[in-house]
Amino acid sequence: MTGADVRAAAVGAITRGTGPVPVELDKLVRRPATWVLATVWIVLGLVFGYLLPYLSFRGGTFGPATGGPSAEAVLAEALPASLSTTAVQGYPVFAGALALVLGALCTGSEYGWDTMKVLLTAGPSRNAVVVGKLVALCAVLGALVVASYAFDAAGALTVALVESRAAGWPSAQDLLVSAAAGWLVVTMWALAGALLGALTRGTAVAIGLGLVWSLAVENLVRGFAGVLPAADALQRFLPGTNAGSLIAALPTAGPGPVDSPGVVPVVSGTHALIVLLAYVAGFAALTLTLVRTRDVA
Repeated sequence: MTGADVRAAAVGAITRGTGPVPVELDKLVRRPATWVLATVWIVLGLVFGYLLPYLSFRGGTFGPATGGPSAEAVLAEALPASLSTTAVQGYPVFAGALALVLGALCTGSEYGWDTMKVLLTAGPSRNAVVVGKLVALCAVLGALVVASYAFDAAGALTVALVESRAAGWPSAQDLLVSAAAGWLVVTMWALAGALLGALTRGTAVAIGLGLVWSLAVENLVRGFAGVLPAADALQRFLPGTNAGSLIAALPTAGPGPVDSPGVVPVVSGTHALIVLLAYVAGFAALTLTLVRTRDVA
């Protein structure tokens, strides 16, 4: 979808009186980048959640001398009983990074295409435009979460059939809580990307800053948390730390994920939930205030 397409869609929507949310949903769904990110998201979830654990079970070295999990524990991670944790174990790291990229594209590309002026001056109010973007972004992320769980369920069932294991699924409540937690994590990162995209009026710098923070800065702070009390206090309120803690607190009918990067119970699930909700509200409010009060020229 090019800048000319965005401009035409915006003008057409204004003429027809279409609301901002349907317009933004249409733009996100038609963007090739959305489908690329969705494909990478689902493939990474299948590879690290099911393919690699299964290959490790079939050809890995296990036993007390290795100091790692047993063969059965590795296989159990890829069986249907662990779906509520395995499907979401990558959300604090790779899915969160992909969501941040999508959020930055949602807002920053409008400035790069020089279409933000059309959106903000030819029709709806600035508040309506920004809220439409953020609501559409959250809706698309919800659809991606559902799709990723569906593919992961197929992967888990395939492993169970190949190994002739019982396909015991988590309860509906566990799956719902797990999916809601995963959606909150990726939504938080996507809104952070949307804020950076609006702040920098572009995508490259916004994506770079977001990835440096999520993949480097937070890891450095956590690395010093064991020796510096101030770093330990700080990490308890970082977005990545709380995202991992929320996922670590999820209930499961299976043994849970084995050695998942970023999934560490640094704080309680309740603490993580409150902090993530505060980040979601804060990022959305800052984006709205920034676009509303700044000149778009």
